[in-house]
Amino acid sequence: MNNPIIHALILSLLPISELRGGIPYAVANDIPLWEAYVICVLSNLLVIPIVYIFLETIHKNLYAIGFYKKIFDRYIERTRRKAEKNVGKYGYWGVMLFVAIPLPVTGAYTGTVAAWLLKLDRKRSVWYLALGVVIAGVIVSIATISGIKAFEIFTK
Repeated sequence: MNNPIIHALILSLLPISELRGGIPYAVANDIPLWEAYVICVLSNLLVIPIVYIFLETIHKNLYAIGFYKKIFDRYIERTRRKAEKNVGKYGYWGVMLFVAIPLPVTGAYTGTVAAWLLKLDRKRSVWYLALGVVIAGVIVSIATISGIKAFEIFTK
């Protein structure tokens, strides 16, 4: 199965690549930018409820397993440091900005965990997290198009 739309959707769902991988991959595989944006942003938005559901159900059971607890605690400590430093003082706007800036480990996964750790209201957080994903999608789209244009200039 070699379907670039499915691959872009999956990349946008994965914690490492998210939109930073999905949109450029889709555009590189001849999917129009607007279509890549819609597909990748919508699939990345799915991360928010998935992470909340995981944290409030499955996580509680897995936390009793030593290996999981060790990995999760390490991830949480790193996220807590970033969240308190970058998000804590700005609350919901901080979560939105944290997700909106498409840098490594600042996407929907970490943003949702940060909102959960800071005990921000879930319903309200979802809106700010979603806005962050939408903005990140715009930034990644602009960066993708800029990269393509720069490549075209230098290869002529």
